[in-house]
Amino acid sequence: MEYSYLHLGEKADPDEYVICKYRITTNLPMEKAAESLAAEQSTGTWTGISTLEKDIFQKYGGKVIDINENLVEVAFPTDDFSIEVGGVPQILSIIAGNLFGLHSIDKIRLEDVSFPKAIRECFPGPKFGASGLRNILDRPERPLVGTIVKPKIGLSPKDTANYVYESGKGGLTNSKDDETLVDQNFCPIQDRTVAIAESLDRLESEGHKMVHAINISTSGHKILEIGEKVQSWGAKQIMVDVLTCGFAAVQALAEDRSIKVPIHVHRTMHGAMTRDPLHGIAMLPIAKLCRMCGGDALHVGTLGIGKMEGHRKSDKDNIDACFDPSVGYKEVMPVCSGGVYPGVVDKIIKAAGNNVQIQAGGGVAGHPGGVRKGAMGMSQAVDAVFSGIDLNEYAKTHDELRVALKMWGSK
Repeated sequence: MEYSYLHLGEKADPDEYVICKYRITTNLPMEKAAESLAAEQSTGTWTGISTLEKDIFQKYGGKVIDINENLVEVAFPTDDFSIEVGGVPQILSIIAGNLFGLHSIDKIRLEDVSFPKAIRECFPGPKFGASGLRNILDRPERPLVGTIVKPKIGLSPKDTANYVYESGKGGLTNSKDDETLVDQNFCPIQDRTVAIAESLDRLESEGHKMVHAINISTSGHKILEIGEKVQSWGAKQIMVDVLTCGFAAVQALAEDRSIKVPIHVHRTMHGAMTRDPLHGIAMLPIAKLCRMCGGDALHVGTLGIGKMEGHRKSDKDNIDACFDPSVGYKEVMPVCSGGVYPGVVDKIIKAAGNNVQIQAGGGVAGHPGGVRKGAMGMSQAVDAVFSGIDLNEYAKTHDELRVALKMWGSK
């Protein structure tokens, strides 16, 4: 006997269902495509089956509750999810699993997801969050301003630490490893972490607080061990490439009591899922999962301003997800990074607000005056915007910003 997964017009209790929004591209009638999706991801398959009893279908079947042109809303019962054992891997197998390969549907994109309280309570959320980072840095109001050590790879531990020190002397609050650097022979992670810790201690003794995120992205069975080690070597923040390591890596670090530093979450590889506007997974569900799992800072895009593909509205949605008060977690510090330089700082802050971390790699290291001058130019841009002063006006009395604006211009 076949059952219908269509429940159009019904209201799904947000405390009883995981509710997903999908964008579907298909030549099928949208109702049929939506039913195929709900069936594949819950109790059905490509044909009627004798083993699907009515009580199983009613209790565990996905429900198509709304169709608005090519946007489809599907509610999956909470009982479909095995949180204690399955965690995010099992969640994704339902909300973002086989559906992408359905032959009868051309393209599907997971646009958004909301989780009931019973599921959210099984995840730690951030230990520190945006407010915790601000407390560490003693920076209560102004945007955080950071850098990525450049070149991405190749510097020795000593040169990396010097880059961090020069950045701090230029006024930056944050720096980080790039996503490709972990423990290569030219820059061993222990030597790098110790050298950077010495630079950060030196900066603090000179009156400036700064943190640097050490990239510990590695195999699942090693990540806690590496996290504990770099912490013992003096790391003030750790970084995880969430999509290459897995959401569970962030969760393991956030839940472990031995990890006592903030977690910076990098989204490298996300473009493979997010770039096609009609297929894959939007950044918004990824952002929500990162917050659930315990990320303290998260790359969210540059609101269509930087070098990476992005759009103002979708990136702003990611930022809003970092702060949404309804989920019961601490707020995440959104990080705008990728092709950032002083001339775009005003546009980023105007769109994102002051509770943001603005991060420049080439926009610091590419300054004609060197890293310290580049850091000063970025810091001056943030100070100008925070004070409500036009960048070009502020540059008249701040040479580092003036040189940066002359070199890269503004948008």
